[in-house]
Amino acid sequence: MSKDTGGAAFPCEQHEKQDGSWNETFDAGMTLRDYFAAKAMQASLPDPAYSTWDAARHARRAYSVADAMIAARGLE
Repeated sequence: MSKDTGGAAFPCEQHEKQDGSWNETFDAGMTLRDYFAAKAMQASLPDPAYSTWDAARHARRAYSVADAMIAARGLE
């Protein structure tokens, strides 16, 4: 099952080389879903309420929050 990732968070379509020419590569970077999940995890890790959770549980919660944030974007 494919999740809506929200698209790229920090896409970079081309990079300037040192000689001034352009490299035509594309780097999509992380997805917006990954970015939201990282922010959610960053907020919960220092919270004592979550101190007994293992890493997998933190990750599941973070992606759950990220999915809710992506869904909320479509409600505006």
